[in-house]
Amino acid sequence: MQFLTQWFRRHLSDSGVVFLALFLVIGFAVVIMMGDMLMPVLASAVIAYLLDGVVERLKSRGVPHIVAVSVVFCLFFLFVTVVIFGLVPIISRQGTQLFQQLPIMISKGQQVLMQLPDRYPDVITVVQLEEFTAVLSQRIAELGQTIVSVSLSSVVGVITILVYSVLMPMLVFFFMKDKQLIIDWALGFMPQDRKLAITVWRDVDLQVANYVRGKFIEIIVLWAICFVTFKLFGLEYAMLLSALVGLSVIIPYIGATVVTIPVLLIAWFQWGWGSDFIGLTVAYFIIQALDGNVLVPLLFSEVVNLHPIAIIVAILVFGGFWGFWGVFFAIPLATLVQAVISAWPKPVDQLE
Repeated sequence: MQFLTQWFRRHLSDSGVVFLALFLVIGFAVVIMMGDMLMPVLASAVIAYLLDGVVERLKSRGVPHIVAVSVVFCLFFLFVTVVIFGLVPIISRQGTQLFQQLPIMISKGQQVLMQLPDRYPDVITVVQLEEFTAVLSQRIAELGQTIVSVSLSSVVGVITILVYSVLMPMLVFFFMKDKQLIIDWALGFMPQDRKLAITVWRDVDLQVANYVRGKFIEIIVLWAICFVTFKLFGLEYAMLLSALVGLSVIIPYIGATVVTIPVLLIAWFQWGWGSDFIGLTVAYFIIQALDGNVLVPLLFSEVVNLHPIAIIVAILVFGGFWGFWGVFFAIPLATLVQAVISAWPKPVDQLE
C-alpha cells in the first residue's frame, strides 16, 4: 500500500503526466464507446493527417495554403472516384464469379482427395475424408448464408455509403484547411507544462506518418505488380486476387501467409500441376520476397522496430477493439504505447 501511495504521489504531482494519462484514458474511452458514431470524423481526421504531408511540401515550395489544400484534395477525390467506380465494380464482379465457381472447384478437389486413401492408406482413410468434406461443405453453406444476409442488408449499407460519401470529403477538406485553428483550439485545453505530451507526440507523429503513408504505398505497389503478373500468366480473377495480396500487408506476417492459399488454389484449379502453375508460383514468391526484403526496408527505414510478438499482440488487442481499423493501426498504436513508456518519468528522473 505504501508503494502505491508513493507512486501516485511521485507521478500525479507532475501536471504533464496527469494530463497525458487523462488524455489517453479519455481518448481510448471515447473511441471504444462512440467509435461507430464518430467513425466518419475519425476516418476523415486520419485521411487529412496523411494528406497534410503533401500539403506542407507544396507550401514549402511557395504555394499558398488554400491552393495547396485545394490541389491535394482534388487529387485525393479523383483517386477515390477511380477506386470506387473503376476498381470496386471489377473486384465485386470477380468475387461473385468466384463464389459461383466454388461448387465446381470443391467437386474437383474432392475427386483429388478421394485418391489419397488409395495412395496413402496408412496415413488417411475414406472415413476421415468423408468427415472432412462434410465439415467443408457445411462451412461453405454457412458462408453462402452469410453472403445472402449481407446482400439483404445492402440497402442500409448503400444509405450509409451515401452519407459517408457526402460527409467525409467535407470533413477532410475542412480538417486540412483549418488545421492550425483546430490545433490552437485544442492547445487551449492543455496545461502550460506539456513537455511530456509534446515529446510523445513528436515521436508518434514521425512513426505514424511514416508507417501509414509507407503502408499505403506498399499496398498500391504490391497490388499493381501482382495484377500485371497475374494478367501476364492469364490467371483468372486477377484484379480480385491482386487486391487481396495488396491488402494483406495490413496484417504483418499473417496476411501474406493467408492470402497465398487462395492464390495458389485458384491457380491449381485453373491449370493443375503444369508449367503455368509452377511459373506463377515462382513469380508470386519472388514478389513476396522482394516486398519483404527490398520494398519494406525502403519504405519503413525510419519506423521503430517492434518485436514480432509485440506486433501480433497489438493486432489481436486493437483488432478486437476496432475491427479493420484496429488491425490497420495496430503498429502505430503499439508505437504510441512504446513512446509513452519511453517518455514516462522514471524514478531516476525524480531523484535527479
